[in-house]
Amino acid sequence: MSMTDPVADMLTRIRNACAAGHKRVDIPVSRQKSELAKLLRDNHYIADFKILDDGARGVLRLYLKYHNDQPVIRELKRVSTPGLRRYVKSREIPRVKNGLGMAIVSTPKGLMSDRDARSANLGGELVAVVW
Repeated sequence: MSMTDPVADMLTRIRNACAAGHKRVDIPVSRQKSELAKLLRDNHYIADFKILDDGARGVLRLYLKYHNDQPVIRELKRVSTPGLRRYVKSREIPRVKNGLGMAIVSTPKGLMSDRDARSANLGGELVAVVW
């Protein structure tokens, strides 16, 4: 299976694992995906993550978070795709669920939450939204 969009694959794996009630999910590691995992952790969407050495490329293991047996992540959507990139200026970054959710923006300074990107006045590629 060729991977045209590894980020979309990561989001799908997280969604599926949440739906199935898994405690954790393993994803092939990359720098962008590690940054994404860090954002999800720092904004309390996942409990934690680790990068494991599997002797090959490495594995990114996310520890999912539940609240009253419901996954904390209710929605995880890819916005910009390899086929259709979505770029936004800092003041065009959408508010997700009236500020309850988070948009993930790939800025020149790395991946940021919508809040951080706005306060740093940075735009970039709108990678995904989560709530």
